[in-house]
Amino acid sequence: MSENRKKEHQSFETFWPFYLQEHAKPATRNMHYAGTSLVVAIAVYAIVTASWSLLWLMPLAGYFFAWLSHWRIEKNRPATFTYPLWSLIADFKMWGLWLTGRLDPELRKAGVIDH
Repeated sequence: MSENRKKEHQSFETFWPFYLQEHAKPATRNMHYAGTSLVVAIAVYAIVTASWSLLWLMPLAGYFFAWLSHWRIEKNRPATFTYPLWSLIADFKMWGLWLTGRLDPELRKAGVIDH
């Protein structure tokens, strides 16, 4: 996979397939789902209980799982280093599509074949 050393994508539309290609292995995506789910759980808990001091855990939880999966499983550099905002948006898009069972067609369009 790409090392993401320079910005090649000028729009989210071209970034999205690249993002999916950078998450080709199911285990990488699963780690992202765990981290993103934990982020959402922390946010909901903090809001419901007015425990605002817990909000600092959100980026820690999300990035820990994501970055670990890239370094250990996918063996690539996280796209967030080059495309921070688009990576955040794409992560939630991937998570939402996965939750609703609509991710597979997007993976196929991006040329991602599960390993």
